[in-house]
Amino acid sequence: MSSITVRNLDESIKNGLRLRAARHGWSMEQEVRQILQQIVAPEQVSQISFAERLNRSLAHLNAESLPIPARQISRTPPAFEQP
Repeated sequence: MSSITVRNLDESIKNGLRLRAARHGWSMEQEVRQILQQIVAPEQVSQISFAERLNRSLAHLNAESLPIPARQISRTPPAFEQP
């Protein structure tokens, strides 16, 4: 992992970061990491296929525990008369 130092940061920005971090229950450093991840990561998304993004977003689900409903006819098929 790398690290950076940000100099000449306005005091109001620093206070805002401190408050945001406190609301989320983590450090200012973690708050900055989260913000940067949200901003920079979407630019890298195009390198990942749609299927992989979908798979990653649904990976936390346990598909085996989901009930599979019985199939039903969704509508009555039309009756075509023979001439």
